[in-house]
Amino acid sequence: MNYKTAPAEKSTVKVTITYSKEEWDDAIDKAYARTRGKYSVPGFRKGKAPKAVLENFYGKGVFFDEAFNIVFSATYPDIIAKEKDNFTAVGDPSLSVEDISDEKGVTLTALVPVKPDVEIGSYKGLKIKSYEYNVTDEDVDKEANKILLSKAENVEVTDRACKSGDTVKIDFSGSVDGVKFPGGTAEDYDLELGSGAFIPGFEEQVEGMKLGEEKNINVKFPDDYQADDLKGKEAVFEIKLKGITEKKYPELTDEFVKANGGSETVADYKAKCRERLERNAATRSLNETENSILKAICATAKADIPDAMIEQEIDKMVQDFSYRLMYQGLKLDDYLKYMGTTMEQFRTQFTGSARERVMSTLVIDKIVRTENIKAEPEEVEAKIAEQAQSVGKTAEEYKKNLDPRQVEYIESDIVVSKLFDFLKSNNEMYTE
Repeated sequence: MNYKTAPAEKSTVKVTITYSKEEWDDAIDKAYARTRGKYSVPGFRKGKAPKAVLENFYGKGVFFDEAFNIVFSATYPDIIAKEKDNFTAVGDPSLSVEDISDEKGVTLTALVPVKPDVEIGSYKGLKIKSYEYNVTDEDVDKEANKILLSKAENVEVTDRACKSGDTVKIDFSGSVDGVKFPGGTAEDYDLELGSGAFIPGFEEQVEGMKLGEEKNINVKFPDDYQADDLKGKEAVFEIKLKGITEKKYPELTDEFVKANGGSETVADYKAKCRERLERNAATRSLNETENSILKAICATAKADIPDAMIEQEIDKMVQDFSYRLMYQGLKLDDYLKYMGTTMEQFRTQFTGSARERVMSTLVIDKIVRTENIKAEPEEVEAKIAEQAQSVGKTAEEYKKNLDPRQVEYIESDIVVSKLFDFLKSNNEMYTE
C-alpha cells in the first residue's frame, strides 16, 4: 500500500490510497470468508458455494464493498496517525473508488474533513468590555428569605382583589372567532399570577378580579405559538374567579435559622448567603468577561469550518439539552412531539451557536500555539495539591487515583486560565 495527500476545498484533505494486486486479492478472499454465508446458489448449501461460483452467479463485484471496508479500515488509522503533524481529521472520510483492475489492484480516495487553520485579525490592543457583578444587601436579604419558602402556608383570601403572587382558582373557556378550541377550557384551575404560565396578557387581566367575579378577557396568541392553528390569533376567554390564596411566611429569626438553616443566628446565616452569592457573582463576572474577550477576537477571525465540526458540536448541544430534560422527567422524543417539530428541525436551531463555539475553540487553540502557552510541571503539581487539600488528602494520596484524562483536564484548565490572563493584560478592558 502507498498513499499521497493533497489539500482540497473547504478544509478537507484528499488522501489517495493505492493497494497492490496482492493486497486487493487478499481482501477479496477475506470478504468472501466473511460474507459467503448470506448468499445462496442453486446446487450448493447456503454458504458453501466456492468464491468463483458466487462471482459468476452474482457478478464480479459481489465482494467489492466488503473488501473496500477491509483494506481501508486496516490502513486508514495508520495514515491519519502518520499525518498528525500535517493535519487533524475531525470527521469520517467520504470514500470513492478511483481505479480498480485485476492487474493493478485498487486505488481509493478519501476526502477527509480536517481541522482548519484560523486567521485572526487581531487579539491584542482591542477595546473589550469587562463584566463585574457586585452583591448588595438587598441581594443578601432576598437570598436569605428563600429559606422561608419551605415553611410558607397557603391562606385563603376573601377581603380583597387578587394580585401578582397570589394563586387563584379559575374556570376559563377560550374561543377564537366564537369557536372554542381544544385545550382552551378548564375548571378549578390553579394559576399563580405572575408566573408567566399562560400566554402574554392573560394573567395581567386576571389580576384585580374579586372572589366570584366573572369577566371576558381579550388576548392574542404569539406568532410563534406551538399550535399552528392558533398562531397570531385573537382569542376571548370567559373567566370566573372561584378562589384566592396567598402565601404567609414565617419570620426569619435566630430560632428559625437554627432549626432550618444550620446557623446559630440570622447574622451568621446571612453571612453564609453573602459568601455564596459573592462566589456566584465572581464566577458570572469571569465567565461573561471571558466570553466578551472571545467574541471580540472571533469577530476578527476567519476559518473555513467543515460541516463535520459543526455537526459534532450540535451533537453535544442536543445531548446537553436531553440531559436537562431528563432532570425534569422528560424525554427528548416526547418533547419534540409536544413542540410539533422533528429532530432535524430541532438540530437546525443550534447551528449558529455551534458555529460560534467551534470558532471560539479554534481561536483559543491558535493563540495558545502562537504564544506557546503551556502548563508547567510545577503549576500542575500545585493544582493537584490544591484539589487534594479540598478533599482532605495529601497530594501523594490524591495522585494515586488520578487517571491520565484528569491530568489532561488539569493541564487544559491551567492553559486556558493563563491564556485569558494574557489576553486581559494585552487588551484594553473597560466596564460601563
